[in-house]
Amino acid sequence: MDYWKLFLGFLRIGLLGYGGGPTMIPLIHAEAVKKYGWITDDEFADVLAMGNALPGPIATKMAGYIGYKVKGAAGAFIGITAMVVPVLIGMILLLGLIYRLKDSGVVGGMTKGIQPVIGVMMAVLACEFFKKAWTSLPKAKTIVWTAISIVALALLKVNPGLLIGAALAYAFLETTAAGRRRKRPAERDKGVSA
Repeated sequence: MDYWKLFLGFLRIGLLGYGGGPTMIPLIHAEAVKKYGWITDDEFADVLAMGNALPGPIATKMAGYIGYKVKGAAGAFIGITAMVVPVLIGMILLLGLIYRLKDSGVVGGMTKGIQPVIGVMMAVLACEFFKKAWTSLPKAKTIVWTAISIVALALLKVNPGLLIGAALAYAFLETTAAGRRRKRPAERDKGVSA
């Protein structure tokens, strides 16, 4: 039954994800976190960060990870296949028509018409991530990372992958340092009792 749910969940994402990765991310969140509970909000944020830091399409990386978590290698195969195959078949069947209509005002209007919807979907997801960070991290750290992100992305036009990589590196170094600080008092206590 989980295989079927996995297939249907990612099939819906593949069929409805008009515009690629940015539109698919909120759809993946809706299916994997809210509808089926395959991963938590925290895991979703981690997978999204990891997917952004690695090369290639983010939606297929997320489908592979989530599928693997749910049902191992077969789940990863099902997740990726369900997301990619409908789009691939649609592209093959409609390629000639799309090529003929690429300069059409109707197609251009459809593309421009969907952009506000995609923007709102991304903004809602960003707000959810911000709320999660606000409640789970120190407030000062959330404000600092938000400010760094706005300056880096909006003003300096830094590649998002570089910003995510820097944030991951910082989190890794901070966690490692915190682990060392906790370990030192434990080692001192051992030395005293020996």
